[in-house]
Amino acid sequence: MEKVLGIHRDKLLPEFAPQGFEQWADQSGKIAAEPGGEAVLFQTCYVEHNEPQIGKDTCEVMARNGVDLRCAAGLRCCGMPAWEHGDLASLRKNARKNLDVLMPFVERGAKVLAINPTCSMMLRREYPDLLEGTDRERAAKLAAAVMDPSEFLWSIRREPRFAGTFESSPHGPIAYHTPCHLRAQAVGFKGRDLIKRLPGVQVTTVTECCGHDGTYAMRVEGFEASQRIGKKAFEGMHGAEATTWVTDCPLAAIQFEQHAGTRPLHPMSLLARAYRGDSFGPGETDETKEE
Repeated sequence: MEKVLGIHRDKLLPEFAPQGFEQWADQSGKIAAEPGGEAVLFQTCYVEHNEPQIGKDTCEVMARNGVDLRCAAGLRCCGMPAWEHGDLASLRKNARKNLDVLMPFVERGAKVLAINPTCSMMLRREYPDLLEGTDRERAAKLAAAVMDPSEFLWSIRREPRFAGTFESSPHGPIAYHTPCHLRAQAVGFKGRDLIKRLPGVQVTTVTECCGHDGTYAMRVEGFEASQRIGKKAFEGMHGAEATTWVTDCPLAAIQFEQHAGTRPLHPMSLLARAYRGDSFGPGETDETKEE
């Protein structure tokens, strides 16, 4: 891959899941027969192909809180990898397909919950600027409906349906990393705020860039530089002396695993475990739980 694709030979890459999220959602009856519901999930490529457990946990958390969350078939990549390589045509092609799938939900009042902060940033901030004509008009309507899952859950925290009782909680401090693309959206750190509701937890927030930056940390020219960029984030997470690490970005989780030795959980996965009453062991990851 290094010689043909320019991916650094030492880069820790995500494994492919034996079953994609959309197939699981279809078999579980979660693919909407028709548009509607309170929210629709934009699971992202990473959840679809590599870590569907995060999507499953998101569905479970929303169900616990009485949210009518639908899943949709046929979603494509948000287009960020194409855009960062200057392929605007591919980005617009993917965006048009995503608009075709998501807009019927949005027009019926549904929010769009995008799991990966990079993807939510693309849908919320970049589509309206990068698309043209009627697609730009549709993108503006889509952008107004896009939310991070934790952001959405936080918005209903004062409603009677909000499930504020948890069956288990991590032992010891929690280190929470705020991804750059989430900070860029200026929606606050709602994943952290939700985690703080768990009984007896103390959360340390780390806001430094982890250095992954899309495909930058994967490429030969960016692999070593990404480690230097992420050094303060790695040190900050270690400095928290936490037993559980959390980040909203699955790619940041891989970066921490490779260069800091611990794989953080997604906030939705941590909440799902706490609702279920699962134990929290040091170093346990979403992949460990799925197995």
